Amino acid sequence: MPAPFDPSPAPLFVTIVLDGVGIGAQPDADRYGDAGSNTLGHVCAVARPRLPHLTALGLGHIAPLAGVPVVPTPQAHFGRMQEVSAGKDSTTGHWELAGLHLTRPFPTYPEGFPDDLIRSFLDATGCRGVLGNRPASGTAIIAELGARHLETGYPIVYTSADSVFQIAAHKDVIPLDELYRLCAVTRERVCVGEHAVGRVIARPFVGTPGAFERVSGERKDFALPPPRPPLQERLRRHGVHTVAVGKIGDLFAGVGFDALHKTRTNAEGLAITLAQIRAAGERPTFLWTNLVDFDQEYGHRNDPAGFAAALEAFDAALPALLAHLPEAACLLITADHGNDPTTPGTDHTREYVPVLLVDGATPGRPLGTRRTFADHAATVAAYFGAPALPMGTSFLPRWS
Repeated sequence: MPAPFDPSPAPLFVTIVLDGVGIGAQPDADRYGDAGSNTLGHVCAVARPRLPHLTALGLGHIAPLAGVPVVPTPQAHFGRMQEVSAGKDSTTGHWELAGLHLTRPFPTYPEGFPDDLIRSFLDATGCRGVLGNRPASGTAIIAELGARHLETGYPIVYTSADSVFQIAAHKDVIPLDELYRLCAVTRERVCVGEHAVGRVIARPFVGTPGAFERVSGERKDFALPPPRPPLQERLRRHGVHTVAVGKIGDLFAGVGFDALHKTRTNAEGLAITLAQIRAAGERPTFLWTNLVDFDQEYGHRNDPAGFAAALEAFDAALPALLAHLPEAACLLITADHGNDPTTPGTDHTREYVPVLLVDGATPGRPLGTRRTFADHAATVAAYFGAPALPMGTSFLPRWS
């Protein structure tokens, strides 16, 4: 068995998750109502984003994409990963990327929360009532029920296609600390057992009727802790400094991370990622970033033009990231699920996710279709010489 790869003098592995940027329906997509979905394929066909740097890395080698040609010498290793866990939400996708396999999906509520769950919420929190209780767009349900919320003081409770229990409240009606308390109680005492949703989410908003605005920077996720040590916890035990940027920390309830950096936008996430690359120095570091705008701002809102613009902005930021990447460091670009903005629905889509891996040492080569997202965890663990995880296979033979 070959010795673990020695990444010195700068042991740094950076993973960037483009939230919702899938690259074609998986074979089981019809089971999720997603046959024919193709987030990148359809966005490129409809909006034709200009992606010169992703093209140079080899994005066009993964799947046919309008305006993204195959290049003679790709700068990154390229391929795609298939999700094997049950579900298509962010928590499930990120947990599998961290080497955790879910055989049963988190509960979802396409008809709204059942009466017994709402009664449990009222009993546990002391609230006198709730508004909403149905799947909805957050901005839409706040616009619809915000005035009623101001009158009654009842929190707005809603869900989505994801396994989430979301609580929205105007900051003048339910102060932020109280909203966070409601969510913490819901996480600990209400959303448990058969109702153990992936996340309870605080959604504060401000403004007046007709002009309500969510305060995205004060959103807070109360996630279900992972059932077993994920990739980052194993790395930390191995002496690797672990850093989360964006909602990564929330998805794991903070488990396994030495440092957490919340973000509000892709631009902020990219700026923090670049700063963390510069700050890594000689300390072994795993930096895991989630860029949520693709999913949150454009996929769920059926906005392929906005999605394309976000792709262009990420592409334009790539040269700076690559220029500051130490010689022996790695940058991996992938996703957690699809969110095709050209489909009639606004849900996540069951898709393959792209893999572009820059390792700074070898020419780009095909990685094929990986059988599980956990191959990401296996690759990162092998890079640092950490113990192997229960599932997943490293991308590169020299790290196997």
